[in-house]
Amino acid sequence: MKAAIVIPARYASSRLPGKLLLAQTGKPLIQHTYEQARQAKRAATIMVATDDRRIADAVTAFGGSAVMTGEHSSGSARVAAAAADIDADIIVNLQGDEPEIDPAHIDRAIEIKAQHECFAATLACPFARNAGPGSPDDEAAVKAIFGAALSPGVFRARYFTRRICGWPRGADGRLKAPQRYFLHLGIYAFSKTSLACFAHAPAGALERAERLEQLRILEMGETIAAGLVDAAAPGIDTPEDYHAFVQRQVQRQAQRQAQRR
Repeated sequence: MKAAIVIPARYASSRLPGKLLLAQTGKPLIQHTYEQARQAKRAATIMVATDDRRIADAVTAFGGSAVMTGEHSSGSARVAAAAADIDADIIVNLQGDEPEIDPAHIDRAIEIKAQHECFAATLACPFARNAGPGSPDDEAAVKAIFGAALSPGVFRARYFTRRICGWPRGADGRLKAPQRYFLHLGIYAFSKTSLACFAHAPAGALERAERLEQLRILEMGETIAAGLVDAAAPGIDTPEDYHAFVQRQVQRQAQRQAQRR
């Protein structure tokens, strides 16, 4: 099955405007994400979908492919608009602010969609044992709750939430271990048909309450297959996130230079 990666990219961002063009590493952030996507083995096409000429120009400047999609209410609608003209069976929606995504994770999402009867495939990983940003008590860190296993390491997603999940009680009424939940990763693999259906469906009550698009799929009565991976690199949402990313890039560059000596 042919697969394509579409990266929705907009200039505006409430917490870090213009973040996709930040270039303290010597490359715009969107280029880092694009280059990671290019390393995925199962996708033949990579495209950035944007409504901002500055982003489109930056992508073409580094040799990438970009398409102008006009105004859209969400990233998924932007991806669906771009995907209409792409020759592919599976469309991966990859966020532009994921400059350190593991290319193997992109391949994993594609494999899950190809191998399972599901509306969409996505990924999740265990939470790191720390507090603060990216921890379970961080509302920006979306929690995925799994249902039954669909295959080894792949589960039916039952719910997604920004809140800490409840603690179940045993037969004696005492609290047991907390319900197991995982950090949801912002990557989705759709068929072209399911992507178009999703993009045109109205937002439901749960999606509006949690501000999570993926809940629309569950409210439609459809299945999301969620693959469990060991860990994931953080996305870039705030100036602090970007500063930490730049520091990691500096350290990697220093390590590469040391290895050449």
